[in-house]
Amino acid sequence: MASTLTRPRNGKVIAGVCAGLAERFGWNANVVRLLFLLSCLLPGPQFLIYIVLWVIMPKRAY
Repeated sequence: MASTLTRPRNGKVIAGVCAGLAERFGWNANVVRLLFLLSCLLPGPQFLIYIVLWVIMPKRAY
């Protein structure tokens, strides 16, 4: 499990937010992506949270 929340340079689909969250918590990135897509069917600020995480999560240096 990664100790910090960063966006990976490899294995990302759009911005790497879901892949970074998956690595941080030791989950499969495809599961996190699926959960995000399913959550978008519900009302709420999911897409806005994704954009904010895209902006504030640093890209991994390596």
